[in-house]
Amino acid sequence: MTVAAIYLVIAFGLGGLAMVVRLPPLVGFLAAGFVINALDVGEVPQLELMADLGVTLLLFAIGLKLDVRILLRREVWLTTSAHMVVSVAVGTGVLWLAAVAGMSMLSGQSATTIALLAFAMSFSSTVFVVKVLEERGESHALYGRVAIGVLVMQDIIAVVFLTVTSGKLPSIWALGLVLLWPLTRVLRRIWSGLGHGEMQSLFGIVMALVPGYVLFSSLGLKGDLGALVIGILLASHPASSELSRSLFHIKELLLVGFFVSIGLSGLPDLPSIGIALLMVLLLPIKSALYLGLFTMMKLRYRTSVLAGLSLMNYSEFGLIVVSVGVASDLLAPAWLVEMSIAVALSFVVSALVNGRGHLMVEKIAARLPAQDETELHPEERPGDASDAEVVVIGMGRVGFAAYERLTDHYRLRVVGVDYDGPRIERLADRGYRVIEGDATDLDFWHRLRHSESVRIAVLAMPRHGANVTALACLRESGFSGTVAAVARYDDEVQWSKEHGVDIAFNVYAGAGLELADQVGNTASGHAGGTLEPEAHEPRRPEIEP
Repeated sequence: MTVAAIYLVIAFGLGGLAMVVRLPPLVGFLAAGFVINALDVGEVPQLELMADLGVTLLLFAIGLKLDVRILLRREVWLTTSAHMVVSVAVGTGVLWLAAVAGMSMLSGQSATTIALLAFAMSFSSTVFVVKVLEERGESHALYGRVAIGVLVMQDIIAVVFLTVTSGKLPSIWALGLVLLWPLTRVLRRIWSGLGHGEMQSLFGIVMALVPGYVLFSSLGLKGDLGALVIGILLASHPASSELSRSLFHIKELLLVGFFVSIGLSGLPDLPSIGIALLMVLLLPIKSALYLGLFTMMKLRYRTSVLAGLSLMNYSEFGLIVVSVGVASDLLAPAWLVEMSIAVALSFVVSALVNGRGHLMVEKIAARLPAQDETELHPEERPGDASDAEVVVIGMGRVGFAAYERLTDHYRLRVVGVDYDGPRIERLADRGYRVIEGDATDLDFWHRLRHSESVRIAVLAMPRHGANVTALACLRESGFSGTVAAVARYDDEVQWSKEHGVDIAFNVYAGAGLELADQVGNTASGHAGGTLEPEAHEPRRPEIEP
């Protein structure tokens, strides 16, 4: 228990320090692993279990939100395949040149060994990328969906690699996994009767671990891939997003163990640091390859840059590839420590770059040659606000309620903006005026046609960070009208007011006010009159039509 307490204190302290210097806490957790290793505190056997559970729940949550059709899109499967081939070729060439130049750990290595290392470097980290996307609230943005699709394709390639190198085919009983489809139809009915409390969360954990991880592992397949598959099969349930949210904090806490465990793989020496730095220098090339391929797939520069930067890291799967190489006597055991350092450094570099914000990406995209809008991907073409007076950004539960209130009660002309394609289709089919686009994209506002009539913008996205970015893009695009924003916490409300938001509203306070109004109306009906608030009590601010 004492050793575990030391782990917790170091992880918490360095995670907090990372936040102070405006880095994601996971950078601090990575550093905590190396510090704990250097101090030789001792082992916590449960840490590996904690890390495995975190990754399993993460992949299950990805499956709950993944539209499997994204994998069939050219910008996903073709980009993944082409990038892996090119990056392995480039990585092999660079490492071979380093070997010729006399880098000690690479000198004398065979071409097969160097190619295996380059293959390990071609993967990006599913855990890291999804965590960054979730922190930004942009896993449903086009670039987020494409990046996740690439990661899932890489996971599939990983399973094929492990199967081939293990020399063992999956069990013949693995063919029976096709029965999971009818089974999940039954499981969805059970799910519907569990309500919204702890039973639903427990249901998600059981699904991820039992028909997911345990079943797939027993059949000779990758266990966390099983969690992903089960998540995909259950994704059509109406409560899938709610379940994903309910597992969020459990998953985040368990993933602390994953990031700490990377630093526990070993301590670096001078030669290994040199090789790790060489690998880190290859990251911009990796990102640039993604940028070029995504652009060839008719995505805008801005989307391509964001996706490429998010994938600019090495994967924990690289450690598995290297361990396979060690077991096959193709690599020395020291390479496992080497790859651990490279993965950790890539996370730090990627966190720094991705933390710079969208406006930096806009500046990069603005320096690239103009693109023909008519040839772009359908989701990348300009939207049209028509004669709208109000734009509601984020058409989730809060945004949808605001849209209906503003149109039905105040008779305002409203248009909604969201980047969730299926949601846009559902709303459009029901007659709502909605535009598919990313409001955190400055170019989206520059390309929005007939936006001169818009005088009110409502920021209703669930993540404060996304609303902050959208506000910056609004101001940068020249919008001078009224801005209203929702927030979940009082400090977010205060921040919004200090940064020029005209109406900042706590969604929980708003729910309480609405509940009080409903009670007041009911009470006035029983009393045979109308209840008015006391003179000294302020009424809710309303937007006049």
